[in-house]
Amino acid sequence: MARPTVVILVADGVRPDTLAAAMSAGEVPALARLSADGGLHVVTSVFPSVTGPAYTPFLMGRYPGPVGLPGIRWYDRAASARTLLPRARSYVGSEFRKVDRDLDPLAPTLFELSSSNLAALSVIGRGLQPRDREGHTLGFALRAARVHFSGDVRGWLSIDRDIGARVARRIRAERPQVAFCALTGIDKSSHAEGHDAPVVRDALRTVDETAAQIRDDAERDGRWDAMHLWIVSDHGHSPVRAHEDLAGLIHSWKLGVIAHPWIYGAGRDVAVMVSGNAMAHLYLELDSRARTRAAWPSLEKKWAWLAERLLERESVDLLLIPLEGHTCEVRARGRGRALVKMEGGRYSYRPLTGDPLAIGAHESLSHDEAYAVTVSSDYPDAIVQIAQLAGSARSGEIMLSASRNWDYRAKWEPIPHVSSHGALHREHMQVPLLLNRPAGGVPRRTVDVMPSALCAIGAAVPNGLDGRSYL
Repeated sequence: MARPTVVILVADGVRPDTLAAAMSAGEVPALARLSADGGLHVVTSVFPSVTGPAYTPFLMGRYPGPVGLPGIRWYDRAASARTLLPRARSYVGSEFRKVDRDLDPLAPTLFELSSSNLAALSVIGRGLQPRDREGHTLGFALRAARVHFSGDVRGWLSIDRDIGARVARRIRAERPQVAFCALTGIDKSSHAEGHDAPVVRDALRTVDETAAQIRDDAERDGRWDAMHLWIVSDHGHSPVRAHEDLAGLIHSWKLGVIAHPWIYGAGRDVAVMVSGNAMAHLYLELDSRARTRAAWPSLEKKWAWLAERLLERESVDLLLIPLEGHTCEVRARGRGRALVKMEGGRYSYRPLTGDPLAIGAHESLSHDEAYAVTVSSDYPDAIVQIAQLAGSARSGEIMLSASRNWDYRAKWEPIPHVSSHGALHREHMQVPLLLNRPAGGVPRRTVDVMPSALCAIGAAVPNGLDGRSYL
């Protein structure tokens, strides 16, 4: 009898409604067949809802901030990741290879807990041997860089087809216990042409073709009954009508700004680290090597004006101020202030001068209860996600979640973004989870994928995970 295996295909950037519509239209027959066999679920991603941090749930079963990835860009004021001045990290480019060293070494990856692996375009690779990786060579990096910086959207679809075909062949030949493959064409084409563009459906068909080949091979070889084939996404998308040049804006307020791609220069007042591009961390008092968030009352005298002026901007939906521990003040223009707190594994949401999340007051919620009171709101799972990111030592003193139709990066993208992600809005936070057999439990969050994978292959689930198995 074939040993149990798990294959996880990340259809990077696809929304649940987009996938469901493509299945209904008969455009992705292999995925529709999987849905009929197992089921299509809508689960929540993490904050920030951006590639990189949003892969930690799949491969670590953990929220990204506490394990060291507060965003795709962040400022390492404590030099905890052993970077050179000015200690500004960006995983868009060559620093992509530093993700593994930035992660909490005590938090194991799925690859470290399984006996054999195959991974393609995985942001997280700790536990993989060089032979286990596809798309990690210098030649591939040069190809991807050329496609990215030239704005060649169709080039990403070609990469997806090549990677998908290679992964299918290697699964058939090598039969790894865990296979993980990210196909990024949906995300790239959504940024360039919009999530509803025909090219996005073309990219989704590559996911369908890859899943079909993997299934056909497994059925032919007698491995299908022991295989779990899951399709999931790390974030969604929503249209962008206007770009706020956040770094330029703050610089116009007579502050010295550090921001990518130019992170050297005079003045070190604020580090502006944008992710997605619909969220941002702002780091204050950059000459301090110690965390300053616990002393926000003392910072407020100097920096309250900055928070107030930011909240006046149409681009800012939620302004978040991390306090001590996993406590965070939430502000929204015209909707007042509230306090999110996680203590002893219980969550609370306390309106102060208003109800910015529009969910009402809640005290002492469990992990699942906090999910339930937010899942139908505009900010699914926001209580948990805000508390977790606020507790990260690498988060900024101010965090921003963008308004609909806005993002925070007006320059430097090879293709002007017409669709974006990263914020707490439901279009960004809700993602599909497609299973090839019925779930024994209730899938709620993407952090549930990793412990479920361990259960599927019969491996022990370590303590300390944020997710729970849906098998």
